Amino acid sequence: MAMWQVIILGAVAGLTIFLGLPVARLRRRPNGVQSMLNSLALGVLLFLVWDILAKALDRLGDALKEGIKSGHWGAFSALALMLVIGLVGGMVGLVSFHHKVLRRSTGTARFPRQLAVMIAIGLGLHNFSEGLAIAQAAATGAIGFAAILIIGFGLHNITEGFAIAAPLVVGGQVPTWSFLGFTGLIAGGPTFLGTIVGYGVNSPLAFVFFLALAAGALFYLIGEMFAVGRSLQRPVWSAWGVVVGFLVAYGTDVVLTVAGL
Repeated sequence: MAMWQVIILGAVAGLTIFLGLPVARLRRRPNGVQSMLNSLALGVLLFLVWDILAKALDRLGDALKEGIKSGHWGAFSALALMLVIGLVGGMVGLVSFHHKVLRRSTGTARFPRQLAVMIAIGLGLHNFSEGLAIAQAAATGAIGFAAILIIGFGLHNITEGFAIAAPLVVGGQVPTWSFLGFTGLIAGGPTFLGTIVGYGVNSPLAFVFFLALAAGALFYLIGEMFAVGRSLQRPVWSAWGVVVGFLVAYGTDVVLTVAGL
């Protein structure tokens, strides 16, 4: 498959995140709806962390088995180091960014927008690794497989759009279309960039590093979302929302599982 075709595939997969963002423009926002949307987004993020770590640890598992057979531990050690650096960098980096942003503004009015941007950053790191997977499948000539990846990742990205919108809805803010476009580009654009990089570079180290970086960032964001959920004081709505969000995200992943990813 030609590189220009791969780039189009990455753009299509990344742009689907915009389909979930208009939820943030809802005008009527009962407390129960806010709690449900926040917990749905939380369920999606929990699934993504589980999925991300499973993929990263799968690579480490293969390297560990190879190390046991051959007695050479260089590949496993390098991948393990990338995992640790990525996890620490993702969490500490986003925490530092968060505090620097908060220092520039007083009060809580801007916090929902800041949280939405941070969620978009965390999702963008995750989507970069998705772009790598699409490009590597397409570069090897697996066109049908690449198409299935686009469908699966596209469905995932729609639910990720809900995750970005959730703090805005809960915060009672109606964002401008330009702000939604900005967060959509932050979260979805890396899918496009990942296809460009992945078409010419097939590096397990880079793949594990970006997965771990995304997981570290999402760990921090999940903590923030839990805090928002507690403030809404709708525990039953929140519990059901987390379960439904996780299952919906898992359902979209079934497409990828059928494809053999």
